[in-house]
Amino acid sequence: MLDSVLVWFRRDLRDTDHAALCEGLRRARRVHCAFVFDSEILEVLPSRTDRRVEFIRESLVELDLALRQRGGGLIVRHAWASSEIPRLASELGVEAVFANRDYEPQAKARDAKVAAALADLGIGFELFKDQVVFDGPEVLTQAGRPYTVFTPYKNSWLKRLTDDDLAAHAGESGRLLVTSSANGVPSLQDIGFRPGNLRQLGIVPGLSGARLLVDDFRQRIRRYREQRDYPAIKGVSYLSVNLRFGTVSIRNLVSIACAEGALAGNEGASTWLSELIWRDFYFMILDRFPHVAERSFKPEYDRIAWEQGENAERLFAAWCEARTGYPLVDAAMRQLNGTGYMHNRLRMVAASFLTKDLGIDWRWGEAWFARQLNDFDLSANNGGWQWAASSGCDAQPYFRIFNPLTQSERFDPEGRFIRRYLPELAAVPDKFIHAPWRMSGAEQSACGVIVGRDTPLPLVDHGQARLRTLERYAVVKRAVAV
Repeated sequence: MLDSVLVWFRRDLRDTDHAALCEGLRRARRVHCAFVFDSEILEVLPSRTDRRVEFIRESLVELDLALRQRGGGLIVRHAWASSEIPRLASELGVEAVFANRDYEPQAKARDAKVAAALADLGIGFELFKDQVVFDGPEVLTQAGRPYTVFTPYKNSWLKRLTDDDLAAHAGESGRLLVTSSANGVPSLQDIGFRPGNLRQLGIVPGLSGARLLVDDFRQRIRRYREQRDYPAIKGVSYLSVNLRFGTVSIRNLVSIACAEGALAGNEGASTWLSELIWRDFYFMILDRFPHVAERSFKPEYDRIAWEQGENAERLFAAWCEARTGYPLVDAAMRQLNGTGYMHNRLRMVAASFLTKDLGIDWRWGEAWFARQLNDFDLSANNGGWQWAASSGCDAQPYFRIFNPLTQSERFDPEGRFIRRYLPELAAVPDKFIHAPWRMSGAEQSACGVIVGRDTPLPLVDHGQARLRTLERYAVVKRAVAV
């Protein structure tokens, strides 16, 4: 039995079903809890108004209160975590620091620094699996290698799953949470940030926000499969931000999917469970193949010559600023830029348009999403962009190219989503809402929407862009043939 440990919270902002906290309560007489606003991360953010920092801060207030109700409290610091955690551990006199494992290259490098600094102080450092159901060597091929295609990974993942894998981590209540140095959570201003529009958007941080979303989604989960692709419908869970910052545990959500029939034939729950498995899959890919953070998963795709120079900059700016002339793409980008959220179907549409209609390097779009998304997660964002560019872990061929008009007509048939985010097109007749440029001059005048004045002309013709993409990707075909 250890005398005392420090539990370091990171992307796991809850006091329930928390692996590191549970281990601390099980193995130590006294448990200190801490969070560090990591300057290494915060200093490079492009804006001092960042919904993600606001979400974290508000979630920490709730976490601190929950820990105080259990006799403890949260120590919150603002510094470089790689130096502050060893300093704090030494200050508290703990024997070990416990934290939950992170899979991003930068986080792994930080943890290696922390481990070395703690070792020099004679303090232990232990990491635990918490943000995934399976990691490391738990799901491998028969040859003992990591999977690189999702479907066989999913089948193996499901075969491996047992009730024990979903059991909630419950710490022993008899252990003592320590309040020393826990002086509350600093304000956003204290760490150099300003409040944004988080609450105005209806985003409720913390465990309470996660519970509200879980309770709401359970009423809709059985319709998930047929409704998830339609952005004008409330069809998805909206839990991605909560998963990203750990205000809900993945074990809890997988358990809910199973309780709702995911393994017993319910298509809605089964489809949602598949999305949660995708999350594990992308974490595994990033962990085992860290080169994907900077390069294509498939090396031959690094041979592609993307658009460069002033024309590329012009096209990219138009995409970022929702000026492509394709209403569904522009509505999606307006949603992203204004709210920090984009519907998953639209993430695929927007990413495909950037890479395969405009010929822009997927890394440019990945970086823009990373800047804007409330739920930005390197593994999922990178995986999604490489999927769109066909350079990632995907069995589909490179010539899968989304048609933005077909996608618009199929998944926003009445233009409800388009009109919500492009109100300037509200009066456009339904038959032209997906392609306003097809209206005659008289029809444009009649609805008061002049293409080229009130709404942009299309940046490219999709049919012609598709042919250019096939030519661009021919280098991949030749590389594979060799």
